[in-house]
Amino acid sequence: MKKLQNPYPYSDTNKRYYTFEYFTRKTYGKKCAKLPLDIGCSCPNIDGTKGRGGCIYCSPRGAGDFAASSALSVTKQLDTAAEMIKNKWADTGYIPYFQAHTNTYGDAAYLKQKYKEAASYPGAAAVSIATRADALTGPILEILSALAEKTDVFVELGLQTCSDETAALINRCMTTEEFIKGYEALSKTGVKRCIHIINGLPGEDEKQMLDTARFTADLLPDMVKIHMLYIVPDTKAAQMYYNGELRLLDRDEYVSITAKQLTYLPPQTVIGRLTGDAPLSELIAPDWTRKKVSVLNEIDKYMANNDLWQGKEFR
Repeated sequence: MKKLQNPYPYSDTNKRYYTFEYFTRKTYGKKCAKLPLDIGCSCPNIDGTKGRGGCIYCSPRGAGDFAASSALSVTKQLDTAAEMIKNKWADTGYIPYFQAHTNTYGDAAYLKQKYKEAASYPGAAAVSIATRADALTGPILEILSALAEKTDVFVELGLQTCSDETAALINRCMTTEEFIKGYEALSKTGVKRCIHIINGLPGEDEKQMLDTARFTADLLPDMVKIHMLYIVPDTKAAQMYYNGELRLLDRDEYVSITAKQLTYLPPQTVIGRLTGDAPLSELIAPDWTRKKVSVLNEIDKYMANNDLWQGKEFR
């Protein structure tokens, strides 16, 4: 069988989308690994400011399950994570990743000090900060803008869906209009903007997930992360799953939808990830998400077999 030529320009492998690995090699001269951090932040839909309990899928550590204890300094946490990476890959750059909960939500002076400590860590090529679009105050935007003058700063915003109906179901406690407002304010700084979306949210069909991809594409983000809704203990999603209130996508559905989403995204947008990580000992479902490499391989095959590539449908 004749091998199909890869029509996607930002790739030197069989990948038909702009991988994070390709981006870091071309931008920083080497593969870079993200080092997770937990600095003890809360979230406005946890502490009662906008809601309680957090999003239905959020673990008690707020996506910080792979970070070291928040009781440790930023440097100590990065040392721990870097040691693990050294055993896996040689000559790797680092991107300190403020991952747990909402990392622009809190005392501005405290956050500024933590960002500065991470940016100055030996081998750090950039800094990544996960947050909400409605947690970007004027002082925080000024801090981010100043930091971006010294190093690359990725600010990762949890959109998950463009549907306000679904947002209410997942307890996002933020309207899509609020997201746009925060995103536009962030766009006036020098940071790189990343948008998170989740496939398989309750009640959503393929059309709604593709609508979220189109909505995201219109915002022209620098990076996008896509992953499947997965179920972990001590969450509202786990209760819904056990009660039969939540149908999860199977692997083939996820592969097909994700591949189609990529065709709507701008070709120059970096794809930060196409799979999600839960600690394997805690993952309840779907079981197929345990095999990340297999999922990525299936996306590659689906795109090649259907002559798809990132940006093919972008207008």
